[in-house]
Amino acid sequence: MTVKYMLLIYSNAESWAALSAEQREGLGRAHAELTRELTEQGLLVSSAGLADPITTRTVVVRDDALTTTDGPYAEAKEHLAGFYLVECDTIDEAIDYAARMPDAKYLAVEVRPVMDMSGLEM
Repeated sequence: MTVKYMLLIYSNAESWAALSAEQREGLGRAHAELTRELTEQGLLVSSAGLADPITTRTVVVRDDALTTTDGPYAEAKEHLAGFYLVECDTIDEAIDYAARMPDAKYLAVEVRPVMDMSGLEM
């Protein structure tokens, strides 16, 4: 039975700025190759890069009052830069794919199982 895993790619402005143009191009090529491989194997459900955190809006509702703030919720240097949603037989297989992402060399890629919510009654 396969399980869905989110491979969450983290980055920060400093690590991105420290990359040369060649390293950035290599990062893009590595993602294209991995995406192609995962697609050919039928393991890729979805993947995307996320826009710069300065475009983020955080939404909070307290006592039925909605407020929004610019930027991410947490004051952290790292931000979620993108994701892959894959179907793998084991978490070790998902970890192997995460380790092949070039981002794992610069900051981190988190592997998180996706909960199956299909059995919940509404």
